[in-house]
Amino acid sequence: MTATSKPAFSPQEIAAEGLKPEEYAEIVRRLGRHPNKAELGMFGVMWSEHCCYKNSRPLLKQFPTDGPRILVGPGENAGVVDLGDGLQLAFKIESHNHPSAVEPFQGAATGVGGILRDIFTMGARPIALLNSLRFGSLEDPKTQRLFTGVVAGISHYGNCVGVPTVGGEVYFDSAYSGNPLVNVMALGLMETSEIVKSGASGLGNPVLYVGSTTGRDGMGGASFASAELSDQSIDDRPAVQVGDPFLEKSLIEACLEAFKTGAVVAAQDMGAAGITCSTSEMAAKGGVGIELDLDKIPVRETGMVPYEYLLSESQERMLFVAHKGREQELIDIFHRWGLQAVVAGTVIAEPIVRILFQGEVAAEIPAEALAENTPLYNRELLAEAPEYARQAWEWTADSLPPSTTAGIELQGGLQSWNDILLTLLDTPTIASKNWVYRQYDHQVQNNTVMLPGGADAAVIRLRPLEEDKGTRGQGDKETLNAQRGVAATVDCNPRYVYLDPYEGAKAVVAEAARNLSCVGAEPLAVTDNLNFGSPEKPIGYWQLAEACRGLAEGCRELATPVTGGNVSLYNETVDSQGIPQPIYPTPVVGMVGLIPDITKICGQGWQASGDVIYLLGLPLASKISLGASEYLATIHNTVAGKPPRVDFDLERRVQKVCREGIRNRWVRSAHDSAEGGVALAIAESCLAGNLGAEINLEIAPTQLNHGSCSTWGDPKTALPRLDEVLFAEGGARILVSVASAQQEIWESYLQEHLGQDWQKLGVVGNFETGLGVFTTDNQTLIKVSIEDMNDRYSHAIAKRLAIHTTTSER
Repeated sequence: MTATSKPAFSPQEIAAEGLKPEEYAEIVRRLGRHPNKAELGMFGVMWSEHCCYKNSRPLLKQFPTDGPRILVGPGENAGVVDLGDGLQLAFKIESHNHPSAVEPFQGAATGVGGILRDIFTMGARPIALLNSLRFGSLEDPKTQRLFTGVVAGISHYGNCVGVPTVGGEVYFDSAYSGNPLVNVMALGLMETSEIVKSGASGLGNPVLYVGSTTGRDGMGGASFASAELSDQSIDDRPAVQVGDPFLEKSLIEACLEAFKTGAVVAAQDMGAAGITCSTSEMAAKGGVGIELDLDKIPVRETGMVPYEYLLSESQERMLFVAHKGREQELIDIFHRWGLQAVVAGTVIAEPIVRILFQGEVAAEIPAEALAENTPLYNRELLAEAPEYARQAWEWTADSLPPSTTAGIELQGGLQSWNDILLTLLDTPTIASKNWVYRQYDHQVQNNTVMLPGGADAAVIRLRPLEEDKGTRGQGDKETLNAQRGVAATVDCNPRYVYLDPYEGAKAVVAEAARNLSCVGAEPLAVTDNLNFGSPEKPIGYWQLAEACRGLAEGCRELATPVTGGNVSLYNETVDSQGIPQPIYPTPVVGMVGLIPDITKICGQGWQASGDVIYLLGLPLASKISLGASEYLATIHNTVAGKPPRVDFDLERRVQKVCREGIRNRWVRSAHDSAEGGVALAIAESCLAGNLGAEINLEIAPTQLNHGSCSTWGDPKTALPRLDEVLFAEGGARILVSVASAQQEIWESYLQEHLGQDWQKLGVVGNFETGLGVFTTDNQTLIKVSIEDMNDRYSHAIAKRLAIHTTTSER
């Protein structure tokens, strides 16, 4: 039977492929006939949101994508930036949310494998991994199963493949109870003289299938990733791929060796949609066609039909276009590494994807119809913010009990500031993630400079380049860039984005850049992972559109262009009553930064007793709302208010001062004030450095509002409450410590570059002093030992998982 003889499909069959009736009608119009089963499946996966971004692409156009360091922007397997002196960095972030929800170990593991392939497909050797994870409440047994499974999957794949997992973030919130988020970011250093692109070219050039065999695992994964999760999602386990990290390690080496021969014209990872995606995207990007014979494809199962070949998402597979006559050279390389490698097709002039099977045409579709000219939905934006947001914005601190130096009165009685600090340190979102990162090999490759938990961003040493000095071939080498490094971070406060997607998304970019600046890195570029609910619902689309607007503005303001990323929509859980529950809108930003000299960096922990502590950014007497804060959510069980508004001018000045302070060796530690506010930042710096601190709040009692805010009139000039002073978030704040010998020159520098936007807070103490926070009239707000803070902070996650750590592990 040929590709042209199939009758129409039923509405149920069309819906099963994730297609709408009007999309099917458009397919028929384009083909001039009804598709066959294989072709219907190909359109189903390629026209899914996961592959074609039909709801989000119009919004992504507003992102800035150009810059002096951008070598490859959106549209390729990964972005590439120029680090100078011949060093080029490839990086990308991807999601594997739905697979991880139904099969957490393999879902997370194959997410790692997929993002690594995006990196080495460009000709870059992977050097680091980061992950951004979201789960429901850790008190829930289902969440515990998902959480432990995902962490085990990430650990297994990364550790086995030999790429260090150097950083990340983990949030816990009931909004993610049925739909966890697993976003993985990878970085790689270019090894090839030319960046490997994915567009096919050269009529008659052979198309090579390389890597692992093809099976039935991962069937329909792209469509599965573009639909809500339901009670029946457990039946979609076949849509979850199974990975082999040891085979991927061989694939990395074989691909990099093959690329260096110059025999490879183009390369494409077989990720979502497998053979369908790789053939159609390579053909469309090159303006040519590809003919592929499924009979040539190495398989691991018998009796497979074209539909299964074309939609399989079996892992560790690639598609190459080779220069004609050099295919055997490449095949020999892959065979030497114990991998499959066959000539399975040809580049043709007609811009179509033609699939052959058992001597007949199994599918024949214009390449652009699958990969480029896909449906786009320009949806109508709400004229005003939805009711949930407008109601949340009406919240003020008037509704909170009065705060005094003794604490705040809650239903259970008076809670001291000590109690509240320890409660926040025990909150899994804030607490140490040592239970997680201790399972990761973060030192493999021996280039990890800053260990997880030690700083606001990961720092990786870049492998030095060597070049001939003088006469080539004389063995006289000069080492270049011996001290150069790169920093990376992943960030998103989803509560901010939920309450105000525009302002919250701007804050995501600002915090990512701030984290890089806290280790002395210059922010360069962004890759983003947009995790949202259904764009077909007015609120869902409003959240997505407003967040994209905020991200675009933030990236323009901080000169960090977007090089690519991933969109993951329909992150909703349909309960047994059929009611969809969306996640918080979660636009994760992965940002990379350049470190000229890795000997001039710092972490977040205090370095020595007697060092002076400063707050860069808005001083503590500034009025900053508790809206959207961790304090409000955890202590008062309230998600309301507006997130802190970003002052980009202040952000740029504060971050530059921090970077310059680190590079001049004045600043010995730096930590941004984020979730939990300044009090939490101080406590975390104490714990990271195993040193105490004595903080003297230079705020007179008359500068504090111990009760209602409304009595003070204009909120811009209203006096802060004590809980606002301690736990409010925002203000472009970075906490730094400086050796007392450098105090004069540092304060002079601050006065010149920050004016009044800084404050001396106190001094670092020894271990025995613990953390003390005092007012100007010598009233004690907080006095807590390092041991008590550490007991809450270090064991919060393990305690909830009923895993008992010993004293030696603390």
